[in-house]
Amino acid sequence: MHYTLNQLRIFRMIVEKKSITKAAEALHLTQPAVSIQLRKLQDQFDIPLTEVIGRKIYITDFGYEIADAADRIMDEVSAIKHRAASHQGKISGRLKLAIVSTAKYVMPFFLSDFLSNNEDVELEMDVTNKAKVVESLGANEVDFALVSVLPEQLQCETETLMENRLYLVGPAGIDIEEHQDIHLLESLPLIFRESGSATRRTMEEFTNQQSLQVNIKMELTSNEAVKQAVIAGLGFSIMPLIGIRNELNSGRLKIIEIPGLPLVTSWNLVWLKGKQPAPVASAFLEDLRKNKSKIITKAFPGF
Repeated sequence: MHYTLNQLRIFRMIVEKKSITKAAEALHLTQPAVSIQLRKLQDQFDIPLTEVIGRKIYITDFGYEIADAADRIMDEVSAIKHRAASHQGKISGRLKLAIVSTAKYVMPFFLSDFLSNNEDVELEMDVTNKAKVVESLGANEVDFALVSVLPEQLQCETETLMENRLYLVGPAGIDIEEHQDIHLLESLPLIFRESGSATRRTMEEFTNQQSLQVNIKMELTSNEAVKQAVIAGLGFSIMPLIGIRNELNSGRLKIIEIPGLPLVTSWNLVWLKGKQPAPVASAFLEDLRKNKSKIITKAFPGF
């Protein structure tokens, strides 16, 4: 048999994504290139790895067995690479993060220089909803999580990165009289994040504290979806400033100032209390503490 590590890597992604197109996107390859490598891998076996029904690809039982073996092989290859790097005095290893969806506007800036300066570090970062982030953290599947609301059900240690400020925003062309009082929120069609979202929780705590009866026009499952809905004129929302800077600068969104806003929380890097960090995780945390002020000044002017 003459299958290659690259073929195994591509097949693992096909199994994960259940789609050649999505695997190609994740690997930054063309769809034909992925299909060719899958075919070359299949040629090594008499038993099918996949089957296509209609236009959908399905993984066979044998395919899942090969994917499991490929996982172990690739893990060993990665371990060899990291051992070699550590013997040369380099920082190496796999840094595992889970971050809430809005944190995608924050975390890359705190990773960029560290990864550039340590080329042997591999990043595994899951961008998902808060419930899955907390689940991954609680199961000790990640080194760190990035959240704006601390998980109450877990004992965690915390490193605060920066403020998270939330403003009431509407479409740029909206004509609302300035200096409105807080009851303006009761007259606006509001767009909320889904239940369990930290942004949703912050909005609800604020409206409940103010005894406001608000009109929830719709619920959406990502800040990006909320942002596009507001731009389209479907309603208003209280949104993190960090995710709408470009739209404010381009004039597609408008901040509506009312008493009590902005709401201010913090972006927090958290990890399980008592966790023994891997060397790469310790190195990242040390780098973060040393450079976070410089990163904020450079990447987030005005914050």
